[in-house]
Amino acid sequence: MRISPNHPRFRSLETRERLVRGFQAGIVAPQGLIAHGRGEAFDYLFGEITPKSSQAAAKAAAALLLSARNPVISVNGNTAALVPRDIVRLAHSVHAGLEVNLFHRSVTRGRTIASLLKRNGASHVFGVNVSSRLRIPGVASPRRIVDAQGIGDADVVLVSLEDGDRAEALRRAGKMVIAIDLNPMSRTSRAATVTIVDNIIRAIPELVRVTMKMKPLSKSRLSATVTNFDNERNLRRVMKDLIRYMQGWSQS
Repeated sequence: MRISPNHPRFRSLETRERLVRGFQAGIVAPQGLIAHGRGEAFDYLFGEITPKSSQAAAKAAAALLLSARNPVISVNGNTAALVPRDIVRLAHSVHAGLEVNLFHRSVTRGRTIASLLKRNGASHVFGVNVSSRLRIPGVASPRRIVDAQGIGDADVVLVSLEDGDRAEALRRAGKMVIAIDLNPMSRTSRAATVTIVDNIIRAIPELVRVTMKMKPLSKSRLSATVTNFDNERNLRRVMKDLIRYMQGWSQS
């Protein structure tokens, strides 16, 4: 379906169409369409713009990725369908690995997503090799299965559109977690080291931009940026941003 760029909600409708095409291509699970609807509801409450409070989170996330020993970006179906090129650009910019990790797991779907990432420039994708699987304790879903050489060996993991139990389990395993989540009250948002409350179609391109800007900084400057960031405090700022926007909407 062709959507006119002049439509007032063009970006939102275009995103839905990309997910539908991803579903038809075997990249997005049908349950992923429902999950997107929940996130889109929060985005609508934020006015479909990036909260100012998320800018500090993006800087902290970029600093964490740039200073990591072995950063890995976890990719699910929705992420692959919506931002395949940008996610690969981010991985290249911080020398991070890419790993396919799915709740509704199948070998075919995993390989389809890996193929999409490679067509967008990825040289290697973890998570599709059966022989190197590792299980994260405390996760009931198939997302507990990770690549021993990818997420299994990572010190920093970026997760988007994530399950709270896996985010919590990754933290218990001693890993720093960067979450992209439109719900500032979710378990994932609260468990993460750094939470970017934003739509992934805006968050990943912004992370690429911020990362490229911060690459020249020294290790000590990057470390200070991470140390000075308080995720719990920033989530409270996000909630204030949300309340202010909703109050402004109700008074208009």
